[in-house]
Amino acid sequence: MAITDWPEGERPRERLINEGPRHLSDAELLAIFLRTGSHGKSAVDLAREIMKHFGSLKELFAARLPDFKEVNGIGPAKYAQLQAILELSCRLLSEDMESGIVLSSPKSVKDYLQLSLCERSYEAFIVLFLDVKNRLIESVELFQGTLSHTSVYPRELIKAALTRNAASVILAHNHPTGTTEPSEQDKLLTKSLKQALDLVEVRLLDHFIVASSGIYSFAEHGLL
Repeated sequence: MAITDWPEGERPRERLINEGPRHLSDAELLAIFLRTGSHGKSAVDLAREIMKHFGSLKELFAARLPDFKEVNGIGPAKYAQLQAILELSCRLLSEDMESGIVLSSPKSVKDYLQLSLCERSYEAFIVLFLDVKNRLIESVELFQGTLSHTSVYPRELIKAALTRNAASVILAHNHPTGTTEPSEQDKLLTKSLKQALDLVEVRLLDHFIVASSGIYSFAEHGLL
């Protein structure tokens, strides 16, 4: 049965307008995005099938185009739309951090980093440059690597921090393998970067490792 044949009080779009988005399930919100179903399935049926296939919203947004095509009824157009939503979410969180004190909202920082990094199939190294009031100056993907290795050069980090007149930085990189646990190389790199930043009086506030399983904070684990 098409959603238009449902009682008005049960339709996801009407429920969102009348009750607010928080009252809808992940599948119902996804159905509003999809707008139409396929092959005798309503948009809600298709959304439920998609959620079952990927297992979570995090895995859905992290999926690449070949993975997306495995589900009948969705393709490149929907993939592009989802990626656009993801990027808009990242930019919204970035605007929030630019307009306020980054350290006053650690959840926003983690959300931003997870949205920015969780879908990468390669290792990427992001730096958040902060001013003396801990407001975001700029977020920069400073280095890229392969599936399991990123070459990070302290000199380039120092140069980038001084160019932006940053008072402090937050570092983040992803583990495409899925584990958040820092390797010995991660620990040595963090120590080396902190020592280099100390020489130019730029504080290293935290280093995050982002993976599909979650996010790891060096500061929270006493490693800074």
